[in-house]
Amino acid sequence: MTTIKTIVDQALAGRQLEVAEIRALFAVPLFTEESSQIQLAARKMSEESSNGQAEVHGQVGVNSGPCPCDCGFCSFAASNRIFKKHRVEPLEDIIRKCLELQKAGANAIYLMATANFRLDQFLRIGKVVRQELKKEIPLIANIGDFGDQEAMALKETGFTGVYHAVRLGEGQVTRIEIQKRLNSFQAAAKAGLQLGTCVEPVGPEHSQDELVEKTIITRKARPVFSGAARRIGIPGTSLSTQGMVSEARMAHILAVVRLAMGLAIPGNCTHEPNVLGAIAGANLLWAEAGSNPRDTVNNTEHSRGYDVNRCQSIFSEAEWKVLEGPSRFFKL
Repeated sequence: MTTIKTIVDQALAGRQLEVAEIRALFAVPLFTEESSQIQLAARKMSEESSNGQAEVHGQVGVNSGPCPCDCGFCSFAASNRIFKKHRVEPLEDIIRKCLELQKAGANAIYLMATANFRLDQFLRIGKVVRQELKKEIPLIANIGDFGDQEAMALKETGFTGVYHAVRLGEGQVTRIEIQKRLNSFQAAAKAGLQLGTCVEPVGPEHSQDELVEKTIITRKARPVFSGAARRIGIPGTSLSTQGMVSEARMAHILAVVRLAMGLAIPGNCTHEPNVLGAIAGANLLWAEAGSNPRDTVNNTEHSRGYDVNRCQSIFSEAEWKVLEGPSRFFKL
């Protein structure tokens, strides 16, 4: 019988884990010697794959308002009725927030928009921000689904990559088909956009089978980072009554995802930032400003959002060195 230690050792040795092995790792109870082995191994793998340096990326939300994709966990979902009016951040504020994140030490800058935000408007914003940022700092798009032409437009505007994910419960608690998400993965690859993704948003109700399924999907996409993030129980959202996964449980989950990804994928993220996750192998955290689908205000930097310094402090508490300069996960 294959032991957990054998699976962990083989992952560290560079062998790609099989579905049954990933499932076995997810099934390990918390606060056991085997869970500690998994988290320690994930930390070692993250250190090896990223030369012992963690990264903090900065994200600015450019708009808010009711979105027809209606994701049950999102404060922008039309049916959740939290944001009832459409609002776009003034361009000068978007630029200022991006430059503040860059100055504070963010290794990459993301622009995030709701799924129904017009692409031409997003590209105009992106073009100006790209001109204002240091040329070596990657600019990443976090938007709704897109096709080949839209992906090429993002690339031509100056975006280095995209954040995109097939979420847990996709097509059931959202109005988005999984295939549509996978098509966006393919479009990004064709255009030469690097992909960052994640197993998210994890809730207490999600089964080991679904965690395995989404982990395999992220691995097949060949991203520059994967990881795991928990669902935030936003008051007023349809899924808030389901509760939240503990940070301790999330540390185990993101460690399993790290081992399943293998050494070829350098980044392993978690969100929202926390020390337990960083100890267990997360080497990427986000600082946030502007709108945020996990918040109920327009300027998350005054609410849930962490700034760059706070993220760096979390990594310091977890004994990580933080990269200075442009991201090594996303390469220009």
